[in-house]
Amino acid sequence: MNKDANSAPPPALRERIEAVEARITAAAERAGRDPARVKLIAVSKTFGAEQIEPVIGAGQFRFGENRVQESQGKWPGLKARHADIELHLIGPLQSNKARDAALLFDVIHTIDRPKIAAAIAREIEHTGRCPRLLVQVNTGEEEQKAGILPGLADAFIGQCRDEFGLKIEGLMCIPPVDEESSLHFALLNKIAARNGLDELSMGMSADFENAVALGATYVRVGTAIFGARG
Repeated sequence: MNKDANSAPPPALRERIEAVEARITAAAERAGRDPARVKLIAVSKTFGAEQIEPVIGAGQFRFGENRVQESQGKWPGLKARHADIELHLIGPLQSNKARDAALLFDVIHTIDRPKIAAAIAREIEHTGRCPRLLVQVNTGEEEQKAGILPGLADAFIGQCRDEFGLKIEGLMCIPPVDEESSLHFALLNKIAARNGLDELSMGMSADFENAVALGATYVRVGTAIFGARG
C-alpha cells in the first residue's frame, strides 16, 4: 500500500464529508424520511488515485465516475486495496464499453436505450457479474443530454425487465442547469413510484437537500467533498 493510503486524511477533508452527511440527515428529517435511506456518492471524476485515497481514509467508500476509460486507470488498484469500495457509473455508457463497465462498476445509473440494455444483459450473462442498474431519465428533454424521455420511461423500464431480463432498481436524472431542479426531482419520483422502483439517484452539490426532500436515495456530491476541479 502506498504512503497516501497509510497516512491519515486531512482533518478539513473529514469535516467536509461530515458536513455533507449532516446536511443530508437534516434534510431527510425535515421531510420525515429515514436518513439511512439516503446514500452519499462522492463524485471523483477527474481526480486521481492519490486524491481519492484520503477521501477513502476519511471513511467514504461510495464513489461515482463519469467515464469508463478514466475509471479503468485508477479504480482496479483502489478496489484491490479497499474491499469496501462501491463504485458507481454516473456518466453516459457506450455499448462498446458495456463489458468493461459490467466488470468494474457495482452500480450503473445510466441505462437509457435498448442498445445499452441489450449490451449490459449480454455482459451479465457472459461475465456472471451483475451490477445494480438504474435507468437515466432525461427529465428536461434536452437534446444534448443522455437519458430516456419521460414519456417513454414506463415502456422502456418494462422492456428492460421483460425483453432483456434486467432487474432495474431505480432511476437517475440530471436536471437542466437553468431550471428549478425540484420540479425534475418530483417528476422522477412519480415515474419511479408507478413502476415500483425504490432507488432515486438525484441531487448534486448545489441541490441535494431538495433532492432528499423529494425522495432521493443516492445523492452525487463532488465539489463539496473534493473541492473545485482544476
